[in-house]
Amino acid sequence: MDTLFSLKVFRSVVQNGSFTKAADQLDISTAMASKHVRHLENSIKAKLLHRNSRNLHLTEAGEEYYRQCSYALDTLDTAAQKAAGGADTPQGLLRVTMPLWFANFCMSGWLVEYRERYPEVELDLVLDNRHIDLIAEGFDLALRVSKTLNPSLIVKPLAKIRFVLVASPEYLQRSGMPTTPEEIMRCNAVLPSYTDQRSLEITRNADGKRSLLNLKSAVQTDNTLMVGQLIRAGAGIGYQPFWVVRRELEAGSLVQLLPDYTLVSDQLNAVYVDRAFLSAKVRSFIDFLSEKFSSEADGT
Repeated sequence: MDTLFSLKVFRSVVQNGSFTKAADQLDISTAMASKHVRHLENSIKAKLLHRNSRNLHLTEAGEEYYRQCSYALDTLDTAAQKAAGGADTPQGLLRVTMPLWFANFCMSGWLVEYRERYPEVELDLVLDNRHIDLIAEGFDLALRVSKTLNPSLIVKPLAKIRFVLVASPEYLQRSGMPTTPEEIMRCNAVLPSYTDQRSLEITRNADGKRSLLNLKSAVQTDNTLMVGQLIRAGAGIGYQPFWVVRRELEAGSLVQLLPDYTLVSDQLNAVYVDRAFLSAKVRSFIDFLSEKFSSEADGT
């Protein structure tokens, strides 16, 4: 017999002062209501109610049991209401893992805006290039740029990440401004060591002709933030996500190379575990980033 339901029957019997009224309220028979109370009495090995054909009242043990029972059921009801509210209203702790290169001015500004829009959500951000096990490490969501994602996870595409070749003005002053793919391939390049992407496919915008750009590694590192900082410091040319460096290109602190060519782009995905009960906080974060990346792509 369902003990939790038995507790609800017992509480209703006490509140209504009647097995019949409690049975009507819970849509069960009077006999079944009586069985549920007997089930509780047998479970705790104590008499809970004195009853006869006219009235009933709690025993001493029944009074204490009723208080504890009511408290437990109220706690469960409150928890259920809060959980259900979390499905409609963004609230609570949201744990997100994302690549290291998300530590930039643009994303920081977006996260501040997200918190202003959803002040009841507390963000816990872990920046790591490894593919963290979302369940084992307790994460709600991951942002990943990868072609090999775990098939057991739910994947929602967020945006195409467009990469551009960039260099610092200081590096170009020393080395000269490369204007052709052949000149680019003679430049020193700062490259990530965690990928074998030394040859970039580029497409000439004028005629759609594709070719490979073989970059000459001068410095490599396993840290994406260091790649960007080395490029800014003048160690060489490199490729960066356009939305990360857009403001620096506008300000002139970085220079885009081969603007008449398009580099390959990668898909940014939001990855999570369970589609069935997607909480409002996760859904709000995904929708917010989709909105921001869409605006960034439109240049707004």
